[in-house]
Amino acid sequence: MCPITLAGLKPIGTDGLQGKTTLCYRAMAVAAAFVEGFMSVDANTVRQIAHLARIAVPEEEVAHLQAELNAILAFVEQLSTLNVADVEPMTSVIPMQMKQRPDIVTEGDDADAILKNAPVSDDHFFVVPKVVE
Repeated sequence: MCPITLAGLKPIGTDGLQGKTTLCYRAMAVAAAFVEGFMSVDANTVRQIAHLARIAVPEEEVAHLQAELNAILAFVEQLSTLNVADVEPMTSVIPMQMKQRPDIVTEGDDADAILKNAPVSDDHFFVVPKVVE
């Protein structure tokens, strides 16, 4: 029997990349659940993450999101097992030089010129609306 079915998860469909990706994530989550030391997310944690992110998640979507988050955590766990001691850090997937500007000190202490474009200023400070009560 399929590990997805054994875990009680229902495939969302296999037509198009979306369905295949979802099935893959769910299979990874189920496989990772059997690995010792795997960090998993429960339904309450999914609800808490949704609340903190200010996202309305219907109750029928919680199990799906739980599987997705567990798959992501399983992938991160896989990455943590890799030996990257001899791998140089990179800034791009292709070798390239970063563009750098010269480190030159410029005049920055001319408050009048800086504040000339400010809509409201007071005693050489920008005045902004209060955003925290």
